[in-house]
Amino acid sequence: MAAASLVTAVIATACAGPPKSGGDGETYRLSAGTPTAKGELDSFTWAVYAEPPTLDYVSAFDYPQNTVLSNVCESLMRWTPQLTLAPGLAEKASNPDPTTWVYDLRPGVRFHDGGTMTADDVVYSLGRQMDPRNAAAWAQQFQNVGSVSKTGPLQVTVKLTRPDSQFNQYMATAAGVVASKAGIEAAGKDYGTGGGLACTGPFKLGTWTKGQSIELQRFDEYRGAKAKSAKVVFRFLTDPSARVNALLSGEADGGYLIPTEAYGRLRAAGPGTLYFGEGLSTVNVNVTSMQGVLGDVRVRRALSLALDRSGFVRTGLGGAGSVTGSLTSRAAWATAPEEVRKDAFDGLTPTAPDVEQAKALVREAGATGKTLTVATSPIGQDVSVLATAVQSAGARIGLDVRLKTVAPNAFTALFTDPAAREGIDMFPETYYDSITDPLDLLANFRTGAYQNFASFSDPAYDELVEQAVGATDPVRRFAATAQLQKSASEQLLWIPVAEWPTAVFLNKRITGAPTTISYMYYPWAADVGAAR
Repeated sequence: MAAASLVTAVIATACAGPPKSGGDGETYRLSAGTPTAKGELDSFTWAVYAEPPTLDYVSAFDYPQNTVLSNVCESLMRWTPQLTLAPGLAEKASNPDPTTWVYDLRPGVRFHDGGTMTADDVVYSLGRQMDPRNAAAWAQQFQNVGSVSKTGPLQVTVKLTRPDSQFNQYMATAAGVVASKAGIEAAGKDYGTGGGLACTGPFKLGTWTKGQSIELQRFDEYRGAKAKSAKVVFRFLTDPSARVNALLSGEADGGYLIPTEAYGRLRAAGPGTLYFGEGLSTVNVNVTSMQGVLGDVRVRRALSLALDRSGFVRTGLGGAGSVTGSLTSRAAWATAPEEVRKDAFDGLTPTAPDVEQAKALVREAGATGKTLTVATSPIGQDVSVLATAVQSAGARIGLDVRLKTVAPNAFTALFTDPAAREGIDMFPETYYDSITDPLDLLANFRTGAYQNFASFSDPAYDELVEQAVGATDPVRRFAATAQLQKSASEQLLWIPVAEWPTAVFLNKRITGAPTTISYMYYPWAADVGAAR
């Protein structure tokens, strides 16, 4: 019911339209989708900003991996383009009691390696997420799972150690991917880095030319409607200018995560259309180390108070966004009661600059002249402009903020590899919710959480997370989550900057791609076909 209610909220947002764009007085509007394809294609080419380090679903925790993998591997549940929850490889999911989920699987589903999906494959696939030897990015989503067992040839039962309001929602993400047990075991240590992925999606992995491209081929034995294109080629274009030029020239037919500095050019250009959709995304500056000057919350607050958020939205996001003092997007709260939603957003991090107060906080903390390092990358203007804005804010209040430029692939590693974060105190992150629930983001500050980069630990915060996760009543869950939002705002472990919609560019020969952040887990490329 919560998911169904969100559809109305998203459509209402699309009709209302977001804020003005930067400088030119134009407005942008959120589109519910792009026009439906009118025919099939031999192939189309898609621009991505970095090469995935692996396509193993247990490690699929960033844009490049999921943009590709969502078309090859399917999950027990499915996130739809409208950001609702629907059946996936499980034709039915039932919850007979608060600590049990039963998944009845679709019959006759074929793997790309020729096998047929059984309950054994599901048990094995979910078990890989829970195996500590795999260091799975999704391990925390299984923290309340006691057992995953086969209870029929096409039935799997998950027993929880305690109620978990989030678990079934995450079964629509890469956490719920099902792959062939035989295929994974045959690939061994090479699984995810070459050869096949032994999944069930509308495309199968074709040629992976390292450093250049990944090719997907239509899977003709797919269980549903076949993909409209026989082939998709993902080209790795790490330079933003090269990516934009490829879109303008037709070298690439489309792309997500469009460089914000190119919004104006792509709007005005004749080759295609730039669309915006609901992103469930916020742009933040993440604290990765509490060992130095940022260990003092006064310094974190000072940096937040000195940031020019409006300037960042104009320049860094090309005007396509809105300033926020909230780590969570408003759309993520769409199904919360109005009074809870109001409470969740009242009195959060101030967004108007107050340099004098920020200077005073730095002096109180004894941090004047202290040094900190912020990672930046040539991925796009959103990252580089925000890193520069933090440096400028620091200079205004007496901090020595130094920038460290890392390559796009290395920047992606900041999210998954602690070693990559060594020597870095902060980095810009656009966080997208993997489910339509604000707890997806706020649970990241629980002790030991995967994205708790600064190793923050507060027993009171942990207890609130436990209350929210265990609450089967949505009103109680949202009330606890609102308290978490307040606490996260006070601690400023991530400094909130802006809300940012999803952007997608399609040239005139293709159409059908979703405009929402659903493309991370929905097989979006199967909907892309001929525009005319």
